[in-house]
Amino acid sequence: MIKFNQYLKEKYGGRIQKISIDAGFTCPNRDGNVAFGGCTFCNNTSFSPYAMTRQSVEEQIEKSMEFYSKRFKNLKGYIAYFQAFTNTYAPVDKLKEIYDKAMEYPEIIGMSIGTRPDVVPEPVLDLIASYTVDKPEIWIEYGLQTANIKTLRNINRGHGVSEFVDAVLRTKKRPNIKICAHMIVGLPGDEYEDYIETAKLIAALPIDGIKIHPLHVVKHTVMAKQYENGEFGLLDLEEYASIVADILEVLPDDIIVHRLTGEASEDELIAPDWCAPKRKMDVLTAIENAIQKKKESKKLLII
Repeated sequence: MIKFNQYLKEKYGGRIQKISIDAGFTCPNRDGNVAFGGCTFCNNTSFSPYAMTRQSVEEQIEKSMEFYSKRFKNLKGYIAYFQAFTNTYAPVDKLKEIYDKAMEYPEIIGMSIGTRPDVVPEPVLDLIASYTVDKPEIWIEYGLQTANIKTLRNINRGHGVSEFVDAVLRTKKRPNIKICAHMIVGLPGDEYEDYIETAKLIAALPIDGIKIHPLHVVKHTVMAKQYENGEFGLLDLEEYASIVADILEVLPDDIIVHRLTGEASEDELIAPDWCAPKRKMDVLTAIENAIQKKKESKKLLII
C-alpha cells in the first residue's frame, strides 16, 4: 500500500497540498439529463468547504494558497482539486476556460478532477490530457462507489458498472492521465461479497489510485430520510476497519491510496459519530490494527 501523501513527498521532495475547488458545476442526475435529485447520499456541502460558494476559482485558489503557505513550511506545490459535483459536465470550451484558470498558477503542479464515468467524452479526455505536457500530476477521480448494479440503481447513481469500465479503458489511452477510483463501504443493499467484488474489479483495471469511504449519513439528503425511517443500518467502526483491511489485500501493492475514510462536519453529520473530523485518527488507527491483526493471523497459520 502506497499512501498518496507519501507518493507525493517522495516524488516532489516535500508536501504537495490539494486545494478543493467548487467551479459551479452540477450533475446529470440532478438536472434531469440522467435523473433528478442526485445520488441519495449526496450533499456536497459536507464534502468541500467551498461547495456552493460564490467565490471565483481564482479567489478560492489564492485564499487557499495563502492559508496553507502559513500552515506548512515545506510546501513544494499544490494540486487543484475540482471536487464539488461533476467536474467534466460542461462544453469543452467552458471546461478549458475553468481548468486554464487553475493551471496558470506556477505553484500548481496539476489537478484532480472529480467526475462520473458517464460524462467523459473523447474531446474532454483529449483536453485533460493536454495539460499533462506541462503539469506532471493530472488525475481523474471516477466515482464507481460499488460494483453492485442494483445498489447503483437504488442510490440513483444513474450509471452502471459498464460505463465505469469503459471510462477507465478510454482514459488510459492517454497514459499520462492517472485514475483514482472511489468506492463506498456500507451502502444499503451491499454485503461483504459486494465490497470484495468491487475491489477485484478495480484491481483488474489499469487504475492508479483509490479512495475508500465509509457510508455516512448527512443532513438534507434522501438517505437521511431513509435512515431516520429505519430502512437501513450502518457499519460500526470495527466492521468497517476489518472490511477495509480485506479490500486492501485484494488491491495491487502499487496502488496509491488517497483516502481510507471520509468525514462530514458535525453540523452536517447524522451518523455514524465516528465519521466526524475529530474521530479521523480513531478510524485510521482501527484500520491499521485490523491490517496488523490479519498479518499476525497469517503468521500463526504458517507456524
